[in-house]
Amino acid sequence: MDFNVKKLASDAGVFFSRAVQFTEEKLGQAEKTELDAHFENLLARADCTKNWTEKILRQTEVLLQPNPSARVEEFLYEKLDRKVPSRVTNGELLAQYMTEAANDFGPGTPYGKTLIKVGETQRRLGAAERDFIHSASINFLTPLRNFLEGDWRTISKERRILQNRRLDLDACKARLKKAKAAEAKAAAVPDFQETRPRNYVLSASASALWSDEVEKAEHELRLTQTEFDRQAEVTRLLLEGINSTHVNHLRCLHEFVESQTNYYAQCYQYMLDLQKQLGRFSGTFVGNAESTSPAAATSPPAVAAATVPAVPTIPVVPTIVGVPNTVAEGVLNPNEVKPPASGTRKARVLYDYEAADSSELALLADEMITVYSLPGMDPDWLIGERGNQKGKVPVTYLELLS
Repeated sequence: MDFNVKKLASDAGVFFSRAVQFTEEKLGQAEKTELDAHFENLLARADCTKNWTEKILRQTEVLLQPNPSARVEEFLYEKLDRKVPSRVTNGELLAQYMTEAANDFGPGTPYGKTLIKVGETQRRLGAAERDFIHSASINFLTPLRNFLEGDWRTISKERRILQNRRLDLDACKARLKKAKAAEAKAAAVPDFQETRPRNYVLSASASALWSDEVEKAEHELRLTQTEFDRQAEVTRLLLEGINSTHVNHLRCLHEFVESQTNYYAQCYQYMLDLQKQLGRFSGTFVGNAESTSPAAATSPPAVAAATVPAVPTIPVVPTIVGVPNTVAEGVLNPNEVKPPASGTRKARVLYDYEAADSSELALLADEMITVYSLPGMDPDWLIGERGNQKGKVPVTYLELLS
């Protein structure tokens, strides 16, 4: 092992000198070289960028993975440079439970069919969540992390070097100032008994000796000033690169928003499709109400309608003896439907609705239609009229007006 004692002692001396200089500056006993205002603004901007990038990174990780244990596990795998194992999302796990429950209850029963449909939607939601997390991690989290672990570490390293160069520069200024003061004093009052470095040959006056010290201090100051200026320029260039970092992070932020928009649009579409499917099954649930408990007669769309205050329900007219109950038989001919003398209402369409068959009426959001109920009709559905068009419409897609 090559152990250089002289180098170790020199490094220790430099470190001690810098520590003394730094302490004296903090105590106000030594002058400090101040950086220009532009440089200070660059430093403040860089620190602000680093601090907010860390906060945004941590909170985005919480958003994508709320489980702290899972985040720690992913962090350890990343540090060990190993692939993170695939993890089932909550939606996919819920879909698995619903499918297993449907198989136990009977996939042919109304409850089993609904569990299968809802489970399939939950599986699709879980897959969409997985894709969103993957996209956000690559397009948003990775650039932020690369900045903190790459560019910022380089900036921090160069800033520490600049700080050391500044301390060395201020120490040289202090030595030159002391040497000039001693030279002036020796020139005013010559004293050959004045203290000198050891092993120095006493061959000149004290003024000449301090003159040599001044020249040496000036030479060291010029070298130190050159090193400081060079390091300040390197650090300035790195700090000005923060503007490019902001541009890159802005692009990544747009990609993150795009991924999140696609994710929520997929979720919305999946739930709309599920709602339409459950609306088609509502007649089956009502038909089985006689053989099941009264609570089972309430279909999911009816529950959804009950939770929306802006969608009041129209009372269902009891079945009248002698009136053909075409709705109860599951066959609706719009041409044979006649509106009642009273009980029609205006309704505003909340969402677009695509008709499943010829007995239903397609809807467009924000349009106004006339609606009414027929004897024995499923309470989750109404008859809608728009001009000469008629058909069944789901209550959950409407805002009934007085």
